[in-house]
Amino acid sequence: MDYRTGIFSKIITNLAEIGQARWDALAYPSRNSNPFLRYAFLHALHEAGCASQSSGWQPEYLTLWQGENLVAAAPLYRKSHSYGEYVFDWSWADAYQRHGLAYYPKLLSAIPFTPVTGPRLLAVDNEARQALIAALLEHAKSSGLSSLHLLYPLDNEAETLEAQGLMLRDGVQFHWLNQGYSSFDEFLDTLERKKRKNIRAERRKVADAGVRFRHVRGAEVTEQDWHLFTQCYNHTYRAHHSTPYLNVEFFQQIGATMPENLLLIIAERDAGQGMKPIASSMVVYTPDTLYGRYWGELAHVPCLHFECAYYQPLEFCIANGIQTFEGGAQGEHKMARGFLPVKTHSAHWLAHPAFADAVEVFLRRESAGIGNYMDELNERNPFKSG
Repeated sequence: MDYRTGIFSKIITNLAEIGQARWDALAYPSRNSNPFLRYAFLHALHEAGCASQSSGWQPEYLTLWQGENLVAAAPLYRKSHSYGEYVFDWSWADAYQRHGLAYYPKLLSAIPFTPVTGPRLLAVDNEARQALIAALLEHAKSSGLSSLHLLYPLDNEAETLEAQGLMLRDGVQFHWLNQGYSSFDEFLDTLERKKRKNIRAERRKVADAGVRFRHVRGAEVTEQDWHLFTQCYNHTYRAHHSTPYLNVEFFQQIGATMPENLLLIIAERDAGQGMKPIASSMVVYTPDTLYGRYWGELAHVPCLHFECAYYQPLEFCIANGIQTFEGGAQGEHKMARGFLPVKTHSAHWLAHPAFADAVEVFLRRESAGIGNYMDELNERNPFKSG
């Protein structure tokens, strides 16, 4: 259907139909753009089978075209479950089931397994963006599915979606901000005495256990390193009785196609016959922002998780002038390590009027609770100045 002169919509099930150059021109126009929207990242998720029809993440990207030109797009999936989203709607699905209604499949605009705020309404201008929202709602209504959800949109996108009738839901993450620190010790000196003392104690435990660290940038990561990291990642997921979302094929593919955005931090310990790897974390970064992503260990050392997933990346940020470290989903414990609360959003449309009304009431109450929670967190600011 035309949304303005010469523009038509098309559902894309394989990003190869669009091509890397055309997709990245819209979704990843500069080195500081959100790396999780890169063709390399999304296509790897699909090609490796991590986000595919068989895993319950069937790609149905909604795109708008003007002739051969891609003018708007939304990463969109037909989901048969709610795993890997980090905005929890299990209670909504349960309520549907108890009333004999099908909640799944549903439509989801998100980056699979990635709770990172970023653009969800990719468009060349505001007119195309408005047309994209209209197309998303029309697609959701005509699909006969229960609902449409957009997770972790930008603040201005959330406001626009709310103005178009979608319901907003708030969440909280924890981000670290670089105040131009010249060293990790200078950062520590800005924290309250107890927080500073605890961090030093945690780092000392890891050092006293004989653990040392290697920072390996993407272009230098070997096949052996990727297999080690995947082994650590899988081991930790299974230790928590969970199924890993990602596989070695995915990690190898992004290692080959977007190495400038990747850093492996490898923890090693003397095993009597040289240093042996025991843990690893992987972060994704741009010149401005570092995103904490995946971690795993093969041998337990007290406080190793904090060192490998927080303190080593913080040192990397300071050394490279990176301004923001997004710590990922949840984790109030991050505040004691210098991270501050940041509000996130999601937007929701439900086809069933009665359930939409009930969810709207729930979200109003939940939003008030999130506001109070943010106030409490800010009162516990870990920095000296409060």
